[in-house]
Amino acid sequence: MIVDCAIYRAGRRTARAGEFTEALAKARASDDAFVWLGVLDPSEEEFGRVSEAFGLHPLAVEDALKAHQRPKLEVYDDSLFMVVKPVVYEPESDRVSLGEVMVFVGDGFVVTVRHGDGAPLAQVRDRLEHEPEMLAHGPTAVLYAIADAVVDHYLVVAAELQTDLEELETEVFSPDSSGSRDTAERIYTFKRQIVEFRRATGPLAAPVGRLAGGGPFGHGVPFVHDSSQPFFRDVGDHLLRVNESVESLDRLVSDILSAHLARMGVRQNDDMRKISAWAAMAAVPTMIAGIYGMNFESMPELAWPGSYPVVILVMVGIAVALHRQFKRRGWL
Repeated sequence: MIVDCAIYRAGRRTARAGEFTEALAKARASDDAFVWLGVLDPSEEEFGRVSEAFGLHPLAVEDALKAHQRPKLEVYDDSLFMVVKPVVYEPESDRVSLGEVMVFVGDGFVVTVRHGDGAPLAQVRDRLEHEPEMLAHGPTAVLYAIADAVVDHYLVVAAELQTDLEELETEVFSPDSSGSRDTAERIYTFKRQIVEFRRATGPLAAPVGRLAGGGPFGHGVPFVHDSSQPFFRDVGDHLLRVNESVESLDRLVSDILSAHLARMGVRQNDDMRKISAWAAMAAVPTMIAGIYGMNFESMPELAWPGSYPVVILVMVGIAVALHRQFKRRGWL
């Protein structure tokens, strides 16, 4: 559905536009105006009308309808198409979920398509409307503001994940930690959240770098003012920090998982040594009792009245000696 459609002239919003085709015509009739159309989870029929009115490329329209795209930047003859993936951190479940925002930029228009939750488009529009000097730069300002808001929130999510990782690390290496299978599952689940986060941050580096004037082409992008390159470089710097944080988190959680598995292995070895020690102490009395339980007629000491207490004392003495020896070696 269409969430908002407005004409901005000289950085200020005019009255809410009615039909977007009429709004686009009015915006293109003025040199300092553009129309910003916001769409949420559009149907194929609804977005077909939008694409026809704004002249959007059919391949980009297909991507916008299907969603589940990687962050990317595509340049067509009549428009620019960019995909970013906002990230939402859910503190109740310690999970990361991804949204999706597609931005079409062309001659006198910006079309934003949102899928899922977490896209900061309402906040971006409100902030820009309170900064008319920035919004006066046209569709470029909108594209920059969206990228900046999404990447800045990445930093917040990275900080939250860092806090969760510290709590998980404390739990794993706590002396009271039981080293259960649940802990390994929590570590693996956390690693999956980092992988999900990386799906949003990693591929975005190339599009932002291209908007900043970098890459193999070394020049600007159509429909984006060259004067905006320093601003996109700032977004790129923030994104670089995010990607470095994600890499650090991934390495740390892998190290924690390895340490946890090693610790469980050591604990299992300790348990096996204790079991072996107790089995060895039980084996000697069992062997002696087994020998004297064979019921042969001719066996030494069978007729001796003191043989029973002597044998008991021998078994107890051997068990005590083995216990002291295992205790000295740290097996018990």
